[in-house]
Amino acid sequence: MAAALALAAVAGGGCVSTDTRLLGQFEDTLRAHDSATAALRQWCEVRRIAEAADIVARRVPGADAPPPPGARESLGLGADEPLGYRHVRLTCGETVLSEAHNWFVPSRLPEEMNARLASTDLPFGKVIAPLNFRRERLGEEQGAGPGCPAGTVLSQHALLRLPDGRPIALLTECYAAAILR
Repeated sequence: MAAALALAAVAGGGCVSTDTRLLGQFEDTLRAHDSATAALRQWCEVRRIAEAADIVARRVPGADAPPPPGARESLGLGADEPLGYRHVRLTCGETVLSEAHNWFVPSRLPEEMNARLASTDLPFGKVIAPLNFRRERLGEEQGAGPGCPAGTVLSQHALLRLPDGRPIALLTECYAAAILR
């Protein structure tokens, strides 16, 4: 097998060596799913990152990040309508695979889903899976995009929509170098 090409991605001042072939495979896995949680679970299982391929959302302590410019418009929200927020690290076993900022519309989710999001370590995608949402990719870049920590090898921005087209969440996802191990 030919040696994989390496790309130096500058992320927050540090260099992260990235296997572009493997990163491409990971991007293909993400594109095959509307849920990043489902993609991470599949990736964790195939790559044998942990004994059990369960994805857990561990909350990141601290103040809520402000929504990106235009977030309320993207979500179709009025100035006074509540905006929910979750900042989590998604792990497989003890390995952090990504860090995610998720701005969502609580009024478009059933009350039980809002309660689960507020009180459990279940990933957003797993909680809202029964809604049959679809993912609209807004952009991605190699390395750390806005809001992503150093060591990020891939940043994605997406909008999740209900089957009727109404947006329910705006996401910034920061995939860690651990996905390439």
